[in-house]
Amino acid sequence: MKGLAAFLGGVIVGAALGILFAPEKGEDTRTRIAEILRKKGIKLHSDDIDTLVDEIKAEIKGE
Repeated sequence: MKGLAAFLGGVIVGAALGILFAPEKGEDTRTRIAEILRKKGIKLHSDDIDTLVDEIKAEIKGE
């Protein structure tokens, strides 16, 4: 069960990274992330999405 959870977590992080590095405007990227999360049953307020994106970017940069 832990392996499945780790795999799904990796898939989500990988998809988020792919979207973050796509050549789109930040607003479009945040909208796409919100849509993907909604499809997975995760509903976040726009401020929460901004925070999530900032956290992912910081993690990528190693901060």
